[in-house]
Amino acid sequence: MFDPKTDKFPYPLHTDKHYLKLKKNRGITFDSNYPYVDNRPSFRIGSFFLRILLNIIVFPVVRIRLGLRVKGKENLKKHREVIQNGIVSCCNHVHMWDFLGILSAITPIKPYVLIWADNINGEWGTMMRHVGGIPIPEEDTKATFSYLRAVKKLLKEGNWLHIYAEGSMWEYYKPIRPFKKGVAFLACDCDKPVLPMAFTYREPNFIRKHIFRQIACFTLNIGEPIYKDDSLSAKEQRTDLTKRTHEAVCRLAGINPEDNIYPAVFDNNERVDYYTETYGVGYKGSC
Repeated sequence: MFDPKTDKFPYPLHTDKHYLKLKKNRGITFDSNYPYVDNRPSFRIGSFFLRILLNIIVFPVVRIRLGLRVKGKENLKKHREVIQNGIVSCCNHVHMWDFLGILSAITPIKPYVLIWADNINGEWGTMMRHVGGIPIPEEDTKATFSYLRAVKKLLKEGNWLHIYAEGSMWEYYKPIRPFKKGVAFLACDCDKPVLPMAFTYREPNFIRKHIFRQIACFTLNIGEPIYKDDSLSAKEQRTDLTKRTHEAVCRLAGINPEDNIYPAVFDNNERVDYYTETYGVGYKGSC
């Protein structure tokens, strides 16, 4: 598998931290009164027209810009009934547009996605909301309970919820960072399976590399649903499902889970500068 090994981006010290510098703050307060799932008719009408724009203009541009290919799409058809009953998907977060790539790949399904609250407050926040974005409130217990009620209701109603378990976006990063337990918590609590996905990279051709300065092309790999182990206690289920989901995403990313440089479960982990490490067989490079 191609590894971009770029040093273009300032990956933070801790694996769940963000490095994006937002240019705008719209001043939205994500408290217990915020409509985490907006069902107003005006909002739905706006989302309907945006969906038309996505299909006609945005998705073709995204596919061209990312050089997007999709593998494993047959798994969506194979597990259609499971998906229609509600599912949580999980993927590595490696590009600003990668969720648009997922949306393009699974159309006509319309998933919801949990998003860093600062992004919703940023310049693209309105569009993110209309494509299913749900902000994750921080440092407000009442808001967290309100948000969780809304998200669990979505899953129990048979919706698709996408979560980036690594906690933040690191562009063109190959290793799979540790997963937080939010994916497993919601999947276990709502009795829904997890659908693992992973973006892998392809070396760009001459034109993309030297004229458009593209670092890599993307392939979205879609796996098969993973279910909780009912023989375990609730706490053990979450840890077990987190580990098995992480392993599945690693494999879809072309990485042997035993060779991945990070553990499966997040524990305030720090970045590994893996150019000083042997990453699997034949991998040595700077990040």
